[in-house]
Amino acid sequence: MNIVNILEEIEKVDGEIYERLNPRRAAMKSFFNMGKKISLAAMPLALGSMFQKAYGQTTLPAAVVDVLNFALSLEYLEYHFYNHCIVGKTPGSAVTDVTFNFPNAASQAAITTIRDHEKAHVDLLIGALGASARAPIAYADTDFRAGGAFASVYSDYGTFLAVAQGFEDTGVRAYKGQAGNLLGSPVLQTALQIHSVEARHASHIRQMRTAAANGTAVYKPWVSLGASGQANDSGVAAVDAVYAGEDLTVQAGANIVGIGGNAGITKAIAVESFDEPLDKASVVTIANLFLRDGKKL
Repeated sequence: MNIVNILEEIEKVDGEIYERLNPRRAAMKSFFNMGKKISLAAMPLALGSMFQKAYGQTTLPAAVVDVLNFALSLEYLEYHFYNHCIVGKTPGSAVTDVTFNFPNAASQAAITTIRDHEKAHVDLLIGALGASARAPIAYADTDFRAGGAFASVYSDYGTFLAVAQGFEDTGVRAYKGQAGNLLGSPVLQTALQIHSVEARHASHIRQMRTAAANGTAVYKPWVSLGASGQANDSGVAAVDAVYAGEDLTVQAGANIVGIGGNAGITKAIAVESFDEPLDKASVVTIANLFLRDGKKL
């Protein structure tokens, strides 16, 4: 979790956040000094207290609450997806539907670590939101088989990793700053950036997929073009929505393909050079695939 990203995202809806905390440099120095003195378990409470002092009230501004609760919903989903798997692979567990086997101890350790990161994100966001935190999403609220689209998600290791890649690539795009969508919009269209951690997860999951393929497929550590030049490079058509717009080659009005007369900059390289954001509505549509009726966002 990148705390600087939290503050920068909130700054988009409250330009005075740093002044509320103290001048920017002093606020950052104060926070990082605090981080050296308190445990990780105490960090959510400390962050919540910091925000409350910043606004001089126990209730955060509505726009800030929207940002944090949107992020919290996504983090709940990711946590439960990985946690169910790890609990299911624990000897003596009551969870019996996780029937695939990890190929080695390192792969199970990696998924455990990612699970723990997602739990830390959940706890931190709950601490920051305090009483404004959304109702918890329980595992019973989820449907990671997506109505049958991924029926083998917990019985086939390859399917599990493919869905994991979809989750992580969605997270990378969802947590990007959506400043343009905030301009003149009454609805908050951006989410808290936990981008750097989710990007590392996405890269590692992609490398795990390549290892599991045993030479039959290669998934780059970053988003590229699919085999037929399509935006979705995951090889799973059911997650096309995750990659919508990732084949964009024009940035800031300039076509990146062959830019500067460099014939070596192909469409694939142009696409790989820039990540594209997903708007809130698109992310909600994707998230709802994995939530049961009556529990959708």
